[in-house]
Amino acid sequence: MLSDAGMARMPARVFAALLATDSGALTSAELSERLRISPAAVSGAVRYLNQVNLVSREREAGTRREVYRIYDDAWYESLFRREQALINWEGALREGAEALAGTPAGARLDRTLAFTEFLERELTGLLERWRLHRKEHFTQ
Repeated sequence: MLSDAGMARMPARVFAALLATDSGALTSAELSERLRISPAAVSGAVRYLNQVNLVSREREAGTRREVYRIYDDAWYESLFRREQALINWEGALREGAEALAGTPAGARLDRTLAFTEFLERELTGLLERWRLHRKEHFTQ
């Protein structure tokens, strides 16, 4: 399902494996064994998942091995970090729209800017509503 939604196949498999573990963490060797894939495939998948803020890399206590951990609220964390990216994009889009004002490209950048501003406003509210919902329903 993750692949159908646009995530590359190997990161989708690694994400699903981490999501389905009680600890939410596995080493490269454990992922390789469970998924029957090479360590290089694990590395590439984890690199992507880390870039989109769905997993983190940590050192296993007392060893040199890395453990890959899924955030307890992975989708929230990913979207929270995307919110900051949207804010950063808005500045660049605004500059581009101003530089190309009066042209079809400038109009396209204006629409893109309006969309990212809308998305950022809506995402802020959505994330806040989730924080409240999570606090009410998932307090441990």
